Amino acid sequence: MAEHTLTILLAGGTGSRLQPLTADRAKPAVPFGGKYRVVDFTLSNCMHSGLRRVLVLTQYKSHSLQKHLRDGWSIFNAECGDYITAVPPQMRGGASWYVGTADAIYQNLFLLERSHAKKVLILAADHIYRMDYAALIKAHDEKGADLTIACMRVPIGEASAFGIMAIDEDKRIIDFHEKPQEPQPIPGEPDTALASMGIYVFCKERLMEELRADHTRTGSSHDFGKDLIPRLIGTHRVYAYRFGGTRGRVEPDRYWRDVGTLDAYYEANMDLLKPVPPLNLYQPDWAIRTYQGQNPPARMVPGANGEDGFLANSILCGGTVIYGGAVRHSILSSRVHVQEGAEVEDSILFEDVIVGQGAKLRRCIIDKAVRIPPGESIGFDPGKDAERFRISGKGVIVVPKEYRFG
Repeated sequence: MAEHTLTILLAGGTGSRLQPLTADRAKPAVPFGGKYRVVDFTLSNCMHSGLRRVLVLTQYKSHSLQKHLRDGWSIFNAECGDYITAVPPQMRGGASWYVGTADAIYQNLFLLERSHAKKVLILAADHIYRMDYAALIKAHDEKGADLTIACMRVPIGEASAFGIMAIDEDKRIIDFHEKPQEPQPIPGEPDTALASMGIYVFCKERLMEELRADHTRTGSSHDFGKDLIPRLIGTHRVYAYRFGGTRGRVEPDRYWRDVGTLDAYYEANMDLLKPVPPLNLYQPDWAIRTYQGQNPPARMVPGANGEDGFLANSILCGGTVIYGGAVRHSILSSRVHVQEGAEVEDSILFEDVIVGQGAKLRRCIIDKAVRIPPGESIGFDPGKDAERFRISGKGVIVVPKEYRFG
């Protein structure tokens, strides 16, 4: 199955709701969990699912993402026809950038035409989850489907953010609406709806046919959820695949998060610090792969006064040193230094952050290479923080990359 499947990752979105974390990088390249990038989760799923022909369609501020793909994901042998390849916009379909999810693939239709694949798996590169795509592809084949859409149950109050579907007893999709104002609940479950995850398996020939038709259709937004999928319902064999079942090798933790907002991103990181995290990073045969620099081990060092530092329920990455400071319920990326008397709580610190002596951080996201001055305080005075930094709807303060204090 996998050898007949071409995988396409859509990685060109602007990620505007994640600003300033996306000021210099695409959303899939945003650091996550201390040592990973967001894109690592989707690519790891591909690797473990046996999918070895992967195109990553990039666009917005893609340098950081392309560098990460080069350094961490040059793992397949091109002589065997395997690859993970970044594909920037080439304007082969006109004079415009990608203007929708379907248009992004249409503009690269030549890559589908020359591939020997029979199926195309389409994925978003900016979600945090574990999934065995091989089981999804097998279900697609068993149904003889033109299109199979991975789906999950969501609370009815959150359903307006998704494509919502209705299915029959055979799991065939009989209705689909993209981000409806009044979502249709699952029959017998008024508080729950069935939502698309933006994961699609297409018969390649059917996909190419629909993309060509959509390109010439007046008024189309060239989006899978808004345009292509609703037109396929009722005329073609379109089926749903439930996420989190027992099929496939990955443990069914049923965790999926769209980290497209600052609060969603912060909360997904904090999920990793729960006593039993809802996302299992420790399954030996389903490791999340990433690029790791050559850093020394993390350690704690007594401060100048000889007092040891304090560490509670936190993630520390290589090269991090706590010099007599205190770190509680936080995630520290590589080469972070926390100086004597400093306190870091409920925070996420990216690479090369230095927290000066006696500084205090609470509910912060600190981007790369920020130097927090000695005695500085962030997360305690909302008025002062709002004058300098972006604050999320739930009060998380974000200090942008390489910010310099006056």
